[in-house]
Amino acid sequence: MGDHIDLKDKRVLVTGGTTGIGRATVKMLAGMGAHVLTFGRHREDLDDAISEAGEGGRVEGVVADVSEREGIDRIFAAVDDRLGGIDMLVSCAALGAKPVHEMDEDDWRYVVETNLVGSIACTRAAVLRMDAQGGGRVLLVSSISPEIKAVGESVYAATKAGINAFAETLRKEIADRNITITVIQPGSVSTPMQECSDEEKAQAIADHEMLYADDIAETIVFALTRPERVDIVNLRIEPRVQKTS
Repeated sequence: MGDHIDLKDKRVLVTGGTTGIGRATVKMLAGMGAHVLTFGRHREDLDDAISEAGEGGRVEGVVADVSEREGIDRIFAAVDDRLGGIDMLVSCAALGAKPVHEMDEDDWRYVVETNLVGSIACTRAAVLRMDAQGGGRVLLVSSISPEIKAVGESVYAATKAGINAFAETLRKEIADRNITITVIQPGSVSTPMQECSDEEKAQAIADHEMLYADDIAETIVFALTRPERVDIVNLRIEPRVQKTS
């Protein structure tokens, strides 16, 4: 067909780019020539992720916390100053959580502010810019957690369910503005969020019970590069033997 979107020189903001799926996505997008901006709460982790991304594209970073209004302002000031605009948003930033009754008040609220409020705030800021420039692509990384409702994931599943509802509703609200909204729903992925050892993760991958972060990054790239007429609304990806509880 020949009309897939070329990522070379696309201006992309990746949230949560210092670990897990976000980090793998930054590296993959850079390798395809995109101009990527990402951020993290800690300078050392940010610098390490930028260094790992290699020479394929331009990767820049800013220290910021997506749960804070000041952090959102800092991130999008960098979008304007360093990228000169935004063509694509990939929202990956998220924290794991314990059951709500096992968390302190401030801790569970921080997870909600990071996972849900941060995603909404970044999407809003990106959509306003995309609308002004004539279009763009927004991709939010959710989870299968709202579907499987595993014990121990009450707070985490609630934030991801919120992302799903937000994204699918927003898609209808801006359908006439040449902005696509995509949700990726991964199953179990080998990231620092998993509370098991590296050896246990490796065995789970070997047993087809867990995916690599790169598997999800490849899925993200697939969605971003579809022709402009294509809008991937939801894409669920999980290991062949996904644990459901």
